Amino acid sequence: MGKKSRKSKVIVTILVLLVSGFFLYMTTGFFVIQPIGALPQGATIWYWRFGTKLPFIASADGLLLQEEGGVSLLGRGAALAALAERIKERKIATFRYRRTLYLISTGGREFDR
Repeated sequence: MGKKSRKSKVIVTILVLLVSGFFLYMTTGFFVIQPIGALPQGATIWYWRFGTKLPFIASADGLLLQEEGGVSLLGRGAALAALAERIKERKIATFRYRRTLYLISTGGREFDR
């Protein structure tokens, strides 16, 4: 195999990875559920977000902060209830709770459970 052929395969591989990554970024997302009474371990859900108008990394607390400027237990419960069915229908996989993703969704702020 010549150097030119190997170089073109590397370029094609990089392009395929970039296009795939961009596609996944634009069409999927992560919804983070902070540990709460009903879900004491918390969860991170990878789901198809195309058409949901949710950010790539979202949480109920992050959405409340963005829309209402604050977080309350009642607001968190209402946000989770409103989004639960939509996200459940689009779920790809569920992972353990990731505090880092939660903090990204809230702009680095953490709220009482």
